[in-house]
Amino acid sequence: MNTDLVLLAVFMGLATYPMRAIPLLVPGVERLPQRATAYLRLVAPAVLAALAAVNVMVALDANRVPSFHVGVEWLAVLVCGALVAARRSLLLGLLLAAGLVALLRATSVAALP
Repeated sequence: MNTDLVLLAVFMGLATYPMRAIPLLVPGVERLPQRATAYLRLVAPAVLAALAAVNVMVALDANRVPSFHVGVEWLAVLVCGALVAARRSLLLGLLLAAGLVALLRATSVAALP
């Protein structure tokens, strides 16, 4: 069993949690300019989106050489984005996108990259 992804998840949590916890830990943060609070609120989702984009667009071959990848993951991102825009529910969008990819891989329509 490979535990690299668990370690990556822990590091992602350590990197993004402090930005999310600033309003809870620092008194008077609500007095910051609106531009600053919007920036602080959007740092963690931007970091997670960048990490997700790499996982969708880049595939490694057997020699661990990266290459541009177009697959079913792109469809899942589009479905998730459309559903989030239409329903304003990130959870629903993520569940539907993950379910779509799982279904397509289980039926052998889409192979692992």
